[in-house]
Amino acid sequence: MANGTTGLPRTGPRILIYSHDTMGLGHLRRCRTIAHALVEQNKDLSVLIISGSPIIGSFDFKTRVDFVRVPGVIKLRNGEYTSLNLHLDIRETLAIRASIIRHTAAAFAPDMFLVDKEPLGLRGEVAPTLAMLKAKGVPLVLGLRDVMDDPALLEPEWKRKNVLPALRDLYDAIWIYGLPQICDPLTGITLPKSIKRKISYTGYLPRSVPTSLKVDPLEGFGGAPYVLVTPGGGGDGEALIDWVLRAYESDAQLPHNALIVFGPFMQPELQTEFMQRVERLKRVRALTFDTRLEALMFNAAGVVAMGGYNTFCEILSFDKRAILVPRTAPRLEQFIRAQQAQEVGLVRMLGDDGERDVRAMISALRDLPFQSAPSEVVVPGLLDGLSNVGRLTTRWLSEKPRVLSRPRLAFARE
Repeated sequence: MANGTTGLPRTGPRILIYSHDTMGLGHLRRCRTIAHALVEQNKDLSVLIISGSPIIGSFDFKTRVDFVRVPGVIKLRNGEYTSLNLHLDIRETLAIRASIIRHTAAAFAPDMFLVDKEPLGLRGEVAPTLAMLKAKGVPLVLGLRDVMDDPALLEPEWKRKNVLPALRDLYDAIWIYGLPQICDPLTGITLPKSIKRKISYTGYLPRSVPTSLKVDPLEGFGGAPYVLVTPGGGGDGEALIDWVLRAYESDAQLPHNALIVFGPFMQPELQTEFMQRVERLKRVRALTFDTRLEALMFNAAGVVAMGGYNTFCEILSFDKRAILVPRTAPRLEQFIRAQQAQEVGLVRMLGDDGERDVRAMISALRDLPFQSAPSEVVVPGLLDGLSNVGRLTTRWLSEKPRVLSRPRLAFARE
């Protein structure tokens, strides 16, 4: 097979991944996990990730996995988007991003394009690339996490963005990284049969820790067990951190020490305030950010988290007893996931009622050692996600879809 751009012979198949990133770590970590699994399963495969994450360079990538970073964009609390670092109008930033995405795809000439979460990308920025690759017969795959949002909110959002025509006319497959008996992101959304036939539920994406990191990298607790407290990226995790700290400030006899990882997106002034409180507690330690979060969780006695997709996958993979304190804004994603997982018996959910009674957190932390571990609940196919993604990828790399000379494309900008 020759490279359509240079005419040089190709050394193996190529996959391009679009990671929808504004704030947080979820999309990047999910795409990185998939990319690493795919190159492990296929020794000739190369994967290129397109991302707007400002900290993508902090992560290590396996051989034959690399990334292109587009200018960063963040979502403000009022729902509007703005450029992260550049002093540019958001429309200019999005135009630059869309151009980089399209030209990267043209030069890389992928054999498959995997889009994470947003069918048309941020404000439609991936739409021109989808149309270009569709015309060339490149398989287009949409990857969705197990929960998107409350269906009552997701359906009108997709209608506003005109997503269904893209699912119908552009995408060849839709992979849902979960199981319908736990969470189904498309529940309540009216989909035609032509779209439903494209859906595959893969199971959750398992995580692993390199053998070299299975020795606890944490110093300071003298080998005593600790609970890992993580709000993910940390951009909206101050309530969780405060609640846990108040519990340790109120009760010196809690079963375990606590290691808090603030996350790279927590506001510096909040980190400073929390660190001052941590320094007054003998049984609590804190880190700003650590790319070895999987290793910290692997060695933890339990987990207190908000309940993002990646954290949930790690809790299942490392069989950790967990307390989830999900956010409810701007999306209900974490709340729905935590509620459903609690009903199945995989975790315990502690709802944030705004009051955050310290006695409730103390009780949950005291009960944590006596919770059932996730492995005590039998859910067939629960962690088969990466093997199924690999199998589906092999299929699409060997069976290209029918080429459309003029793919239909219609979308609405947010």
